[in-house]
Amino acid sequence: MKFRYVAAALVFAGTCVAADVPTSKPVVVDEIVAKVNGDIVTRHELERTARDIAAELRAQGDTGAKLNQDFQTHERDMLRDRIDELLLVQRGKELDIKVDSDVTKYMAGVQRKLAADNPQLGLSDPDKFHDYIRQQAGMSWEDFVAETKNNYLKRAVIGEEVSRKITISDKEIEDYYNAHQKDFIRDEKVCVSEILISTAGKSGAALAASKKKADDLASRASKGERFSDLARDNSDSLTAKQGGELACYKKGELAKEFEDKIWNLPRGGVAAPILISNGYEILKVDDHTKQGLAPLADVKSQIQDILYGPKMEPMVRQYLTQLRKTAFLQIKPGYQDTGASPGQDTKWQDPAVLRPETVKKAEVLAKTRDKRLFGFIPIPGTEINVNGKSTSR
Repeated sequence: MKFRYVAAALVFAGTCVAADVPTSKPVVVDEIVAKVNGDIVTRHELERTARDIAAELRAQGDTGAKLNQDFQTHERDMLRDRIDELLLVQRGKELDIKVDSDVTKYMAGVQRKLAADNPQLGLSDPDKFHDYIRQQAGMSWEDFVAETKNNYLKRAVIGEEVSRKITISDKEIEDYYNAHQKDFIRDEKVCVSEILISTAGKSGAALAASKKKADDLASRASKGERFSDLARDNSDSLTAKQGGELACYKKGELAKEFEDKIWNLPRGGVAAPILISNGYEILKVDDHTKQGLAPLADVKSQIQDILYGPKMEPMVRQYLTQLRKTAFLQIKPGYQDTGASPGQDTKWQDPAVLRPETVKKAEVLAKTRDKRLFGFIPIPGTEINVNGKSTSR
């Protein structure tokens, strides 16, 4: 199925020209290509999705024949994916799944991160934050929140009605571990976080105050206070925004003064403040892996994720096929649902045989909100495709 971009452009041009047409006559601005219970899929949605897919593939470096091949692979399933999304959201509403608190937490997290990354924009102010979302997402704040809620609903439905039914036995995990031991050979390394108390430009009493603050923070962290919170609220390092998290280092990759202090500490250990050129550095050992074959207990969750994906994907597809069987579903000739339930009658039936299917412009705008936000912020759950992560943990 190829989408006619020239035709789409003409439809859009016709919409603009028809702006002064009397409102007593409906203006044809789009074509309904599928009916999914009480929702519709329009040609405009699919053509816009096709453009987004092409843009994303180009951004990933696809060109020429590879671009065409990858595009056709994605294009084939566009209608299927849109029907999947509508069925999952509808099912979530039927189950009366509540996701408002999750959406609120997500929005607060987005605002907090954007405000921290762009202090000059004043995004802590709700109105400025909403304006920023509108500009970057290309949709209203209300639509952005609605789409986020829908994506949480989709994820919740999959978790409730599919994921929880998947079991992975200890024997499966052990068998995979024994058959793939070479994949779990690792180098010794230590993963660390930091708090930096700056001494830049300080002397005398101010310098002593910095030392006292560093000693106090190290003591509090050693007694079990959350290190990431202490780092976020007190550290003068750029890593403060991510809770002081640095990286993982092999032997010899850290400065010797740091390595000597932390290499033999246990996981969770906190070193005494280390005086460096620009302040006092407090380091915490987040993890310390030994060289050689990782114990099964250390990689059990990793193996669960590996085994989870192959089980999850066919079950999700089976579930979506089952939703189709009980749905009112009609597909217009010329369009194909590649996830169709075998034997189900989805023949297009419209009593207005002699008239094209029409919707008003306001209806089109209300139904075409699923925009991909390139280079912006991800909306959780925007992909039905399973990434192999278990929700059982």
